[in-house]
Order: sequence, then structure tokens, then C-alpha cells
Amino acid sequence: MENDGAAQEKLFDARAALLLAALLGGNVALALGPWFVREADTGPVSAAFWRLFLALPFLMVFARMAGQRLGGMPRKTLVLVAIGACAFAMDLASWHVGIGMTRLGNATLFGNAGSIILLFWGFIIARMLPRGLEWLAIACALGGAGILLGRSLEISTETFVGDLFCLTAGVLYAVYLLTLQGERARFGSWSLLVWVSVFACPVLLTLALALGEPVLPTNWTPILILFVTSQLIGQGLLVYSLGHFPPLVIGLALLTQPAVGALVGYSVFGEVLTPLDIGGMVLLGSALVVARATTRKAGPGMVQKRG
Repeated sequence: MENDGAAQEKLFDARAALLLAALLGGNVALALGPWFVREADTGPVSAAFWRLFLALPFLMVFARMAGQRLGGMPRKTLVLVAIGACAFAMDLASWHVGIGMTRLGNATLFGNAGSIILLFWGFIIARMLPRGLEWLAIACALGGAGILLGRSLEISTETFVGDLFCLTAGVLYAVYLLTLQGERARFGSWSLLVWVSVFACPVLLTLALALGEPVLPTNWTPILILFVTSQLIGQGLLVYSLGHFPPLVIGLALLTQPAVGALVGYSVFGEVLTPLDIGGMVLLGSALVVARATTRKAGPGMVQKRG
């Protein structure tokens, strides 16, 4: 009996360690994405198109392996998916443009601001004022964003505009989550990602062509690494692990993304952070953690797709 108990405890510990490794690994994989967005010799919106288009067959396989149906969606659901996919496409486009203009640490933090937007949206829907830690999240968000935006404006107007593009991406991502939060439970995360990609790819391709971007890469390596790390490894590990952790742990794990982004920005692109920059990042990162811990609007399956 004791041996059975010990074996079960070891199995549980091994599974818990595997889930935690998947959670952290998924966030690290997503955080590497902006590096390869910059390295791609296509336009930034074209890179967003390729990361979704190349991943589409694999997402279909994942959906089938998970037993999630790909057909039979009612017209109302398809309309909601189309609206959500447009928001998702514009989110990716805005974020990819911002990545090329601002520092990677800033891009990752502002791009993940959807959690804070959802917190504010919850106040509006409930028609109530924040309480307790929610006030702390608001104060940290405003303080951190103010510091980072101010520092970007000191560097250059382009860097400041890049921050605004990434912040816009965070707002659009919140719109995407809110639009599809009810459908995820009905059809599953992988199935929904397939349909979102089906609708989002034409939007991104049309936008890239309208902007006059080069669409076909001459060097496929950055594009292939981007789609593998972000859409397959990052998304896959998070879909596998998110449902097993409370929101606070998920929020804390999310902080690995701006940390890795800042490290890549420093080591690869020479982006140096001052103590004031670090202070602003800590404040905004704290707001993300508190917001993620106090709102459950998105649900575990609507993964953070940054990268």
C-alpha cells in the first residue's frame, strides 16, 4: 500500500513538473517570436500571414487528435468567428508593425495588455468600481505605461508610435477574446483556432498587399522558425497546460515573455534598459499579473498568442 502511494505521488509530481515546464516553455517560445518578425525579409504584416497560414494544416491535425469537430458550426457562430478573426488579424498586424519600431520588452508588455483591457471591461459590464487588488492593477498599469511611453518618446517619435501600435494590438486582442469567449467552450480551442486562422489569413494577405509589402520571403528560415515557435510550440504548450493552473500562476508565468523579450532585445539588437525602464516594466508586469488573477473572462483555452 505504501509503495502504491509513493508511486502515485511520484507520478503526480512528475506530471505537475511537466505541466509547469510546458507553461513556462510555451511563454518562452512565444517571447522569441518578435525576434524572427524583425529578421524576416517580408513585411511585418506578411510575416503575420505566413505564421498563421503555415500552421493551419497542423492546427487541423491537433483539432482532430483532440476529438474536436471542424464542421457543423451554425451561421451565428461563423459570423462571430469572422468578426473575432478580423480583430485577431488586425491585432497581429498592428503588433508586428510595432515590433519593428519599438523595443522588444515594450512590444511584449503592451502586446499582452489584453488582460488589463478585460479587467476594465469587467467593470463596465458589472457597472461597479474596482476593489482591493484591482485598484492596484490600475495604478500599476497607468504608472508603468506612463513611464515606458515617456521613455520611448525620449528615444524617438518612431519608438513612441511603435508602443502605440503594440498597445492597439493589446486592445484588439481583448476584442478577439470577448467576441469568442462563449464559442470556445462549445467547439474547443484547436477547432476555434483553425476557423479563426481560415478567416484571418485572407485579411492579413489583403492588408499586406494593400500596404505594398513584399509577401514572398527570399529567406524562409525566420518565417519557418516564427511559425514553429509561436503557432506550434508556443500555442501547443499553452493549450496543453493552461487549464491546470490558477490565474495567478498563469499571470506570473506570463512575465517570462517580457523578460525574454528584453533579454533578446539587449543581446541581439543592443537595446539597453535604464533603471527607469526596468521600473516601468515591473509596474506594468505587476498589473498584468493582478489583472490575470482577478479576471476570468477569457477562459483558459483562449491562449496568449504573443510571439
